[in-house]
Amino acid sequence: MAIIEWKKEGTVAIMTMNNGENRHNPEWAETMLATYEEIIADQEVKALVLTSSDPKNFCLGVDIEWIMKAMSDEEFPEISRWLYRENDVFAALLMSPVPTIAAITGHAFGNGAMLAGACDFRFMRADRGYMCLPEIDLGIQFAPSMIEWMKRIMPYHLFTRMQLSGEKVKATELEKHHVIIKACDDAEKTVAEAVAFARQFNKSRTTMAEMKRRTYKHIIDKMMHEDPAYFAYRPEAAEEGRTPIFMFTPLT
Repeated sequence: MAIIEWKKEGTVAIMTMNNGENRHNPEWAETMLATYEEIIADQEVKALVLTSSDPKNFCLGVDIEWIMKAMSDEEFPEISRWLYRENDVFAALLMSPVPTIAAITGHAFGNGAMLAGACDFRFMRADRGYMCLPEIDLGIQFAPSMIEWMKRIMPYHLFTRMQLSGEKVKATELEKHHVIIKACDDAEKTVAEAVAFARQFNKSRTTMAEMKRRTYKHIIDKMMHEDPAYFAYRPEAAEEGRTPIFMFTPLT
């Protein structure tokens, strides 16, 4: 089974992550982008639903095992390339010419929460799973663009609380704050509700792409002009005893 697959139900593309916790690493990013391109190339697709086949997890974010080994092996150029490709995934969902809908069928932690946040709309199961930003406990910083697109989906006070506490938040509370459209009974109903919602869309791709370009210009500007300060590989930093990728700070 491929780590990411998609199928079409009428005008809705259902993109399914199949790799258990669906951790983000270079293979995940490249497969996500290739699958997305296949979907968008199909002109019959009017909306995209992103979900997971795992019974427990939607996406647990960064592949910690991979990133820690890469840092230990000082594979900093590879880490830098991956960070930029991660942004390409987020930008694809954010700027897609069709609506993107996350069917959050389990835990969405860290970059998994960011992934759901990059979508236009979200549905989430209420019987199991949390959304959580654990970076505060991992010594990882958010890129400037991440802060902007997460602020667009939730009240700033909730984002601040989740960012600084690492608290796990349930679907019912996220629904109350309009982070998600609906807290659904279970995983099956979450996907069904998301697909039913997606079927409503039959919009001009050209109009939607331009509308997003204008609305999210500030986010893309940060991706292009501010994120590189944290993603770029700087050999001189290592010579000074600092981490050459400033996205990551040492745990203390």
